[in-house]
Amino acid sequence: MPMFLRKILHSLMLGLVKVLVNLAPGARHTVFAGSGSAHQLCEHIVRTGVRKVLVVTDKPLRELGVVDRALAPLAQAGIDLAYYDGVQPDPTYEQVDEGAAVARQHGSEVVVAIGGGSSMDAGKLIAAAATSDDDPRNWTGFGKIKHDVLPFYAIPTTSGTGSEATMGAVVKDVATHEKHVLSGASLLPAAAALDADLITGLPPHITAATGMDALTHGIEAYIGVWERGTRKADARMAVKLVFDHLASAYRDGGNADARNGMAMGAWYAGLAINQVNVGNVHAIAHQLGGKYGIPHGLANALVLPHVLEFCREEAEQDLAELALLIGAGSAADDPATLSHKFIKAVRDLRTEVGIPDSSDQIRREDYETLTRQAIAEGGAYPVPRLLDRSSVLAILGKITA
Repeated sequence: MPMFLRKILHSLMLGLVKVLVNLAPGARHTVFAGSGSAHQLCEHIVRTGVRKVLVVTDKPLRELGVVDRALAPLAQAGIDLAYYDGVQPDPTYEQVDEGAAVARQHGSEVVVAIGGGSSMDAGKLIAAAATSDDDPRNWTGFGKIKHDVLPFYAIPTTSGTGSEATMGAVVKDVATHEKHVLSGASLLPAAAALDADLITGLPPHITAATGMDALTHGIEAYIGVWERGTRKADARMAVKLVFDHLASAYRDGGNADARNGMAMGAWYAGLAINQVNVGNVHAIAHQLGGKYGIPHGLANALVLPHVLEFCREEAEQDLAELALLIGAGSAADDPATLSHKFIKAVRDLRTEVGIPDSSDQIRREDYETLTRQAIAEGGAYPVPRLLDRSSVLAILGKITA
């Protein structure tokens, strides 16, 4: 399809999305933040009067005792807790089905997810699947979940995905190796806890990858072409917090100030993308995660600077503003210079936190499929420049070891 026609269809699609979003019901979101906030969230849940709670998490967190410590007030209040701890990185529809079966058998009244983005995404869809006979595979896209879902609460133990602040969830189809995005107001957490005490033990490489994920969210929300709500203010806060704190959190996982800063940065980034969605970095990174199992934050980090170069001219003013925000230049610099300086700062931060610039998992024989899928996904996002075949192939070539 000619690029001019793709641009016309892209504009029409964004207009339709704006109408649908404006017609959708609003949703309330409560946040507890700071040391001990997980316990505050639990006390809040107890006050709602529920008696049966499904906990969605992964086995390592449960075995380490993190889950029990975080949810101690629920147990102390005599709440009947059931567990689904089968969540794996890149949750699948099968995991959603398993968790929903546990919830139904238990008679769970709410779902609490504790863990990284995978646990929170799985928890959202489990909360929806537990109250429906429909197949979650039919819910891909926006606003497909029409029924009432179980109230959902999020306790992130990483600082990256921002799922604790969004109405979206990503799930993998194991048959096609594709990642599907499901979203709607009913998937927004009723409340979340940003408790840095639960994040201090996060290994450096996960700190780095998840932090770059949060940075990607902030940048993509800022340079996108959909002006909505507080997306720019939230995105600026996210970018500044990540640049201020990620390197410190990577070097010293016990640095409480850095961990708190990253927890807030990921949350602000989540707020931003919840208003305007993501962009071309995710369009490519989702294919890398689906095909090869490359962790999402790492995939984003590999792709991010190359996508920024790809759309630098279209996003020049926004990138220049971000450069000034993080101190990568001065007001005396022209926008073009500042935009280049910001992209360099992104590369430098990525290097500082030990993330490589290529991966040996990517296979050249998959380029055509990855490119086709990335272009299709990117066309659904409010991006400043639509992906094209030659550019995606070039980016894949640069990140393949």
